[in-house]
Amino acid sequence: MIAFLLFTTFTATVLAELELQPSSTAGRVVGGTHVQYHNSWPWQVYIQDYYDGSYHLLCGGTLIKRRWVMTAAQCVYSYSRLRVVLGDVVWNNHFGSEQTRDVGAIFVHPEWNYNSISSGNDIALLQLSSDVSLTSYVNLANLPKSGEILPNNLSCYITGFGYTSTGGSLPNHLMQAVLRIVDHQTCTSFGWWGSTVKTTMICAGGSTASGCNGDFGGPLNCQVNGSWYVHGIASFVSAMGCNTPQKPTVFTRVSAYITWINSVINSS
Repeated sequence: MIAFLLFTTFTATVLAELELQPSSTAGRVVGGTHVQYHNSWPWQVYIQDYYDGSYHLLCGGTLIKRRWVMTAAQCVYSYSRLRVVLGDVVWNNHFGSEQTRDVGAIFVHPEWNYNSISSGNDIALLQLSSDVSLTSYVNLANLPKSGEILPNNLSCYITGFGYTSTGGSLPNHLMQAVLRIVDHQTCTSFGWWGSTVKTTMICAGGSTASGCNGDFGGPLNCQVNGSWYVHGIASFVSAMGCNTPQKPTVFTRVSAYITWINSVINSS
C-alpha cells in the first residue's frame, strides 16, 4: 500500500516544505492488498467531514479509548463537523459490524504548525459523542511505551483507504501494506529526507509501498514481542510521489507523545 501526500492543503514556507505532501483529500495505501477480514485491524477508523449535504472521507484514525480516536492534526485542525466510522472495511457496504459516532471535541497538539508540517507535532485527539461498543470488529489499539524506538528494518503494516498510486483512484476497500522501518540515521541522511525528519517522527517504506492521500492520520501497526501496537500516525510523503525511492512515508512517532495523550484524556 503506497500512500503519498498531495501538497494541496498547506503552503510551503521553507525550502524543505516543497518536498512534502500533506493530506487534503481521501487517499489509499500504495502497493498494498485488500484487508480480507473485518476484524484484522479493529482499531482502524476513518474520519468524515460534512459538506454539500453529506459526509465524505477525510482521513484515517486509531481508536485508543472507547470515546477517543487518535489521528493527525493536519486532518482535523480546521474542521468543525466531523464523524468517525468504525468496524468498516468496504465502502458503502453494510455488514452489521459498523458503528458511527459524531466528534464532540477536537484536541490538536498545541505546538502543531499548519504552515510547516515538517516541524512535527502532527497529532490530534478526537473525543467522541459517546462510547463505542467493543466487539471483535471494533476494539482498542495498544500504544507503545513512552520513548520506545523501533529497530531498523522491522516489518510493520500501514492500513487505510488512501490512493493506491500517485494520482490514482480511491479504493472501495480497506487496504494494507508491509512497510519496513527506516532508522532515523538513514532517513535523515543526505539524499533521503535530511533535516526534514525530526526525532519525533518515524520513517517506513518507500519505493514499492507507501502511504498516500487518505491514509493520513491512520495507523502504522507494528508487532512487538507478539503483540500489535500502533507506533505511528501517517503524516506526509514526498511531493514527487507516494512511493519515491529514499523518501519513505513519514509518521508521527506515537511514543514521543504518550505523556500528552494521557494528559488530554485524563483532564477531559
